[in-house]
Amino acid sequence: MSSPATARGGGAPEDEGAGGEAEAGVEQGGRGTWRHAAFHVATTIATPAAYAPLPFAVASLGWPFGPWGYWYVSFFQQVASVGNNIAIQIAAGNSLKAVCKHYHTADNGAMTLQQFIILFGVFELLLSQLPDIHSLRWVNAICTASTVGFAGTTIGVTIYDGYRIDRKEVSYSLQGDTATKIFRAFNALGTIAFSFGDAMLPEIQSTVREPVRANMYKGVSAAYTIIVMSYWTLAFSGYWAFGSQVQPYILSSLTAPRWAIVMANLFAVIQIAGCFQIYCRPTFAHFEERVQAKNRSCRSCLWRLMYTSAYMTVITLVSAAMPFFGDFVSICGAVGFTPLDFVLPGLALLKTSKLPDNLGSQYAVKVLSAAVAVLFSIIGVLACIGAIRSITLDVRTYKFFHDI
Repeated sequence: MSSPATARGGGAPEDEGAGGEAEAGVEQGGRGTWRHAAFHVATTIATPAAYAPLPFAVASLGWPFGPWGYWYVSFFQQVASVGNNIAIQIAAGNSLKAVCKHYHTADNGAMTLQQFIILFGVFELLLSQLPDIHSLRWVNAICTASTVGFAGTTIGVTIYDGYRIDRKEVSYSLQGDTATKIFRAFNALGTIAFSFGDAMLPEIQSTVREPVRANMYKGVSAAYTIIVMSYWTLAFSGYWAFGSQVQPYILSSLTAPRWAIVMANLFAVIQIAGCFQIYCRPTFAHFEERVQAKNRSCRSCLWRLMYTSAYMTVITLVSAAMPFFGDFVSICGAVGFTPLDFVLPGLALLKTSKLPDNLGSQYAVKVLSAAVAVLFSIIGVLACIGAIRSITLDVRTYKFFHDI
């Protein structure tokens, strides 16, 4: 991993004194409980950016039921982390603008999308001064509650709107010519990979106290309970309500009641604030390693402010220049999450010695792992093709810094 934090599977807790002297961003001796792990996992996976495009993805698909390892993982994790933060910053800007438009209907909102993206970037820069993931535990507790609030509110409003719409006017047929249908389906594969992927589990596990495996298992189980119960409920209800006309950001498809839409957008912004922080930590750790190698204090407020400001400037600039939410979700899912979460684990299992003793079981595990790796490699390539085409079309249609 690019982060110095490592997932611990057991062993004695680290000496507290040594942990107190650890450099910022390096988790020495986990202090978090399984509840903290659940907050972190739910915050990183069940984001509005993961919920929101699922109905659009379903609509785009229709209704068919060794030594280089460090660098491979490091590359894909950085792609997933940076791409995720670009996508969710665009989502946060969209939600903030939607709230503003609710109170400024006469002038269609007093501020542009880019201005809201910049405001969110400034807020994230302030949160970035917190030293590590564990210091975000109460922030992510609030974000987890916002995840539940966002999912519940959005599902409720989606179903409400679905009943208000004349069902005869809702079409479920795929839109466009044959090429458009194919590339949108490819794009949807990347979106779904984005929604279900998580590049941060090892970093989260490194914050958990002993017994690490038991606490992490409970935390992940609790988080995925929320995710499984809500993800597909929103995906299918959004597809049912709006059919093939559903927008990549589901909140843009909602019409009434207005107060509930405002509430859903506020939940989205709160949740994204915590998710953004988790995903920027591997990149921050990369900077901290370089500073530490030069014998400078990683706890220097000035150094932290410098590299966090540089990071936020780049992310904010890209988000504001190309605010194509659905496209970034798909390319991030294709290039980042698909290889990191669905391909590399299968390949790693093929290389490990921890296989069943029975030869038949070993063969079955190897065949299954290889099949999963090959399948998701194909999905990743197809999703990447679809995402690149969508970005190309949007760049041709809109100017840079377009106020969508």
